[in-house]
Amino acid sequence: MLKPLALFALPAVVVAGLADWYADSAGGPEWIDAVVGTLAVVGASAGIASLKPGTAPAEAPAKPQTNVEPPKPVAPPKPPPPKRPEGEDALVLLATLQREARLIDFLKEDLSAYEDAQVGAAVRDVHRDAAAVLERLFAPAPAVDQEEGSRVDPASLPAGRVKTTGQVGGGSGTLVHPGWAATKVNLPARTGPPDEAAVRVLAPAEVEVG
Repeated sequence: MLKPLALFALPAVVVAGLADWYADSAGGPEWIDAVVGTLAVVGASAGIASLKPGTAPAEAPAKPQTNVEPPKPVAPPKPPPPKRPEGEDALVLLATLQREARLIDFLKEDLSAYEDAQVGAAVRDVHRDAAAVLERLFAPAPAVDQEEGSRVDPASLPAGRVKTTGQVGGGSGTLVHPGWAATKVNLPARTGPPDEAAVRVLAPAEVEVG
């Protein structure tokens, strides 16, 4: 397709040629020569300009192709576990001793009305059952592996496993009691509502129906 300057150059050259013929052949006025020269110059300039390569319009920059994955749904945070009631482990131990050895019943009983023989018979049962509970849950062992009555140096014993009495800082002494240390902790898991009122129930009330 011709450019606009090229469309103007062709008529200008034609008109210049006709005007020149008219001035030379028909004896036209002198100003015709000036018009002819002007049209010739304009037509030549327009023709030359039309031959120059045009500037194509700049293309819009292509948008970068990026493979963006849609955001994955985020799971809501898990609610925190319910807070354990204060002293739960101690209460569980006490409830276990009551359930298996009737320890609370024995300690809360008024023994003044009983003969020693009766108390002794009851103590045997409580002693046996409570000892079984302690062995199963804690397996107690002497804190110091020494015989009672032997001479020991407190400074040579592990920290926290000895308590000195008498002349503190006076060197070696006599082992009066070897102490106790738990070799394991195997408390039963408590079942039931996780509220403090429920965990404080050491033994539920018993109702005989009928």
